[in-house]
Amino acid sequence: MAERGQATVELVAALPALLLAALVALQLLAVGYATTLADGAAEAGALASASGGSAADAAKAALPGWAEDDVSVSVEGGKVSVRLRPPSPIPALAKRLTVSSSAEARPSR
Repeated sequence: MAERGQATVELVAALPALLLAALVALQLLAVGYATTLADGAAEAGALASASGGSAADAAKAALPGWAEDDVSVSVEGGKVSVRLRPPSPIPALAKRLTVSSSAEARPSR
Protein backbone atom coordinates (compact mmCIF):
# COMPACT_ATOMS: atom_id res chain seq x y z
CA MET A 1 0.00 0.00 0.00
CA ALA A 2 2.98 2.33 0.58
CA GLU A 3 3.93 2.20 -3.14
CA ARG A 4 0.67 3.71 -4.34
CA GLY A 5 1.37 6.77 -6.53
CA GLN A 6 5.07 6.04 -6.82
CA ALA A 7 4.98 6.02 -10.63
CA THR A 8 3.39 9.47 -10.66
CA VAL A 9 6.07 10.85 -8.36
CA GLU A 10 8.82 9.29 -10.47
CA LEU A 11 7.31 10.74 -13.65
CA VAL A 12 7.13 14.22 -12.12
CA ALA A 13 10.73 13.92 -10.99
CA ALA A 14 11.98 12.64 -14.36
CA LEU A 15 9.98 15.00 -16.58
CA PRO A 16 12.43 17.94 -16.39
CA ALA A 17 15.33 15.65 -17.35
CA LEU A 18 13.35 14.27 -20.29
CA LEU A 19 12.44 17.77 -21.47
CA LEU A 20 16.06 18.89 -21.19
CA ALA A 21 17.22 15.87 -23.19
CA ALA A 22 14.64 16.63 -25.88
CA LEU A 23 15.72 20.29 -26.01
CA VAL A 24 19.39 19.31 -26.38
CA ALA A 25 18.52 16.83 -29.14
CA LEU A 26 16.46 19.46 -30.97
CA GLN A 27 19.29 21.97 -30.73
CA LEU A 28 21.81 19.46 -32.07
CA LEU A 29 19.52 18.75 -35.03
CA ALA A 30 19.21 22.49 -35.73
CA VAL A 31 23.00 22.90 -35.65
CA GLY A 32 23.44 19.96 -38.03
CA TYR A 33 20.83 21.34 -40.41
CA ALA A 34 22.44 24.79 -40.34
CA THR A 35 25.84 23.22 -41.10
CA THR A 36 24.38 21.47 -44.13
CA LEU A 37 22.81 24.73 -45.30
CA ALA A 38 26.10 26.63 -44.85
CA ASP A 39 27.93 23.96 -46.87
CA GLY A 40 25.45 24.27 -49.73
CA ALA A 41 25.52 28.06 -49.66
CA ALA A 42 29.33 28.18 -49.73
CA GLU A 43 29.38 25.77 -52.65
CA ALA A 44 26.78 27.80 -54.55
CA GLY A 45 28.79 30.96 -53.95
CA ALA A 46 32.02 29.34 -55.13
CA LEU A 47 30.36 28.05 -58.29
CA ALA A 48 28.90 31.48 -59.01
CA SER A 49 32.30 33.08 -58.44
CA ALA A 50 33.96 30.60 -60.80
CA SER A 51 31.50 31.43 -63.54
CA GLY A 52 31.86 35.19 -63.07
CA GLY A 53 28.73 35.84 -61.01
CA SER A 54 28.26 37.37 -57.59
CA ALA A 55 29.35 34.84 -54.99
CA ALA A 56 27.67 36.62 -52.08
CA ASP A 57 24.33 36.87 -53.86
CA ALA A 58 24.43 33.21 -54.91
CA ALA A 59 25.33 32.06 -51.40
CA LYS A 60 22.49 34.08 -49.83
CA ALA A 61 20.03 32.88 -52.47
CA ALA A 62 20.88 29.25 -51.60
CA LEU A 63 19.63 29.73 -48.03
CA PRO A 64 16.03 29.60 -46.78
CA GLY A 65 14.26 32.81 -45.75
CA TRP A 66 14.72 32.37 -41.99
CA ALA A 67 18.49 32.58 -42.41
CA GLU A 68 18.39 35.97 -44.10
CA ASP A 69 19.27 37.93 -40.95
CA ASP A 70 21.56 35.25 -39.48
CA VAL A 71 24.14 34.84 -42.24
CA SER A 72 27.37 36.53 -43.23
CA VAL A 73 29.21 35.78 -46.45
CA SER A 74 32.81 36.74 -47.18
CA VAL A 75 34.61 36.33 -50.47
CA GLU A 76 38.40 36.36 -50.77
CA GLY A 77 39.62 35.55 -54.22
CA GLY A 78 37.83 32.36 -55.19
CA LYS A 79 37.17 31.27 -51.61
CA VAL A 80 33.66 31.81 -50.25
CA SER A 81 33.06 31.55 -46.51
CA VAL A 82 29.60 31.38 -44.99
CA ARG A 83 28.86 31.87 -41.27
CA LEU A 84 25.33 30.99 -40.18
CA ARG A 85 23.60 31.20 -36.82
CA PRO A 86 21.28 28.19 -36.37
CA PRO A 87 17.84 28.69 -34.86
CA SER A 88 17.58 28.10 -31.13
CA PRO A 89 14.69 28.13 -28.66
CA ILE A 90 17.02 29.59 -26.02
CA PRO A 91 17.85 33.24 -26.85
CA ALA A 92 21.08 33.32 -24.82
CA LEU A 93 22.32 30.25 -26.66
CA ALA A 94 21.19 31.53 -30.06
CA LYS A 95 23.61 34.45 -29.88
CA ARG A 96 26.58 32.16 -29.17
CA LEU A 97 26.04 29.41 -31.74
CA THR A 98 27.57 29.82 -35.17
CA VAL A 99 28.42 27.33 -37.86
CA SER A 100 30.71 28.06 -40.78
CA SER A 101 31.69 26.53 -44.05
CA SER A 102 33.86 27.52 -46.97
CA ALA A 103 34.31 26.43 -50.55
CA GLU A 104 36.67 27.35 -53.31
CA ALA A 105 36.40 26.98 -57.06
CA ARG A 106 38.79 27.87 -59.81
CA PRO A 107 37.52 30.31 -62.42
CA SER A 108 36.49 28.81 -65.73
CA ARG A 109 38.85 29.38 -68.63
